Amino acid sequence: MAPPKVGVTLATRSIYIFIVDPSLLKTDVCYVNGEWIKAKSGKTFQVNDPGTGDLVGNCPEFDAADTRAAISAAETAFASFRKTTGRERSKLLRKWYDLVIEHTEDLATIIAWENGKPVADARGEMAYAASFLEWFSEEAPRIYGDTIPSSIPGNRVVTLKEPVGVCALITPWNFPAAMITRKFGPALAAGCAVVCKAPGETPFSPLALAELAHRAGIPAGVVNVITALDNTPLVGETLVTDPAVRKISFTGSTNVGKLLMKQASGTLKKLSMELGGNAPFIVFDDADVDAAVAGAVASKFRGSGQTCVCANRIFVQKGIYDEFAHKFAAKVREFKVGNGFAEGVTHGPLIHGRAIAKVDSHVRDAEAKGAQIVVGGQKLPDLGENFFQPTVLTGMTSAMAMASEETFGPVAGLFAFETEEEVVRLANSTTVGLAGYFFSRDLQRVQRVAEHLEVGMVGVNTGLISDAAAPFGGVKESGFGREGSMYGVDEYMITKTVTYGNMALPLQK
Repeated sequence: MAPPKVGVTLATRSIYIFIVDPSLLKTDVCYVNGEWIKAKSGKTFQVNDPGTGDLVGNCPEFDAADTRAAISAAETAFASFRKTTGRERSKLLRKWYDLVIEHTEDLATIIAWENGKPVADARGEMAYAASFLEWFSEEAPRIYGDTIPSSIPGNRVVTLKEPVGVCALITPWNFPAAMITRKFGPALAAGCAVVCKAPGETPFSPLALAELAHRAGIPAGVVNVITALDNTPLVGETLVTDPAVRKISFTGSTNVGKLLMKQASGTLKKLSMELGGNAPFIVFDDADVDAAVAGAVASKFRGSGQTCVCANRIFVQKGIYDEFAHKFAAKVREFKVGNGFAEGVTHGPLIHGRAIAKVDSHVRDAEAKGAQIVVGGQKLPDLGENFFQPTVLTGMTSAMAMASEETFGPVAGLFAFETEEEVVRLANSTTVGLAGYFFSRDLQRVQRVAEHLEVGMVGVNTGLISDAAAPFGGVKESGFGREGSMYGVDEYMITKTVTYGNMALPLQK
């Protein structure tokens, strides 16, 4: 058997990381104007495996000048790409999709290595990521304008849908492939050219996708992927202030989203923001408890709780609180934490030390204020610096930090409630509103609560709501705009109105 191309060792067990096509792992270069280039300064930064701390590779430390060069390449490419037909763009996206499917295992391996999530979860992410390329390949030929009856006799009004222009995409580390395709798909379907700032923690997945875009024949300059770590604020400011960039799409924290929005105001760019969440997960007395437990496990612990739509506050009605807590804790005890490539592992490390510190502080705060640790509650230094036990807390109250702050980690706090009115008020008592979930078998309650939750997405009797066909986005300080679905392309287009006058001329006899 041929030796592995890449290998790491964890404790006494060798964990080998196989990459069938090593040309997908792009180190020391970014993708600009159809070429693989280094930063003009020659500077790079290190990317480390969050599970072992071992080096994955180096990436270019782009600066403002490098970023402006990428914007210029996109601006040049846009002039011609905008003229392609929807069918032509559809074929390019479909070819990109086919290549992603063909290389799914390598792409999943890269995700698991740089992000730390178990490889099985990484394969799931790749299926999700590919679905956006497929979805928007099908949307590209179906971008329609309208014919509008005019209120003025003799006038005729039509609308044209046109690509907005060069788009800057800023993506997060928690889904390094899916957040790329969810933005690239509609942008290219609309006819835009793109500069993407890849996350410094997980840049190799976006770069691998850029390599496949290149192989798919997407024209030079249409897809550009750049990297930075220390220069991230500078690169971000360059993208959102450059007048050639007409659209910003950002997924990340609310605080950074506010900063980018402020910086973008100078040129009045079109914006879409998918920001922080604090998702309520409500279980009513009339719910199917086993289904609710399964839904809570899927929602709370996916990606070790490092998702913007994961359950952050779990509200359980008092009549079934003890039963739910017992069954929920039993499921969490079945988890196996470890290196994402190790057999049987269900949950990997958190992304870095700052994430561990926040999770630990939330657990310690809750414990100090009276919560009981039913499962977990501790760091796992024997595995590595970034591991934390999946944790279940009971006896949660509104005085605890987890009630108002997003934990972004594998900690589930269970809050008791008595009435529907009370829990809806508690669920809505935040400045954010991305996702919300609830379980109930009362049809009237289902309709009432779904309408009253102040969130952009509601899961009813399910803990999983992500789907390329479903609009994704929030309200309040969780941002605005929608990704995926039939609405996704509109974020990358403008509506032009054309009015024809004096059209009602008499017919010649």
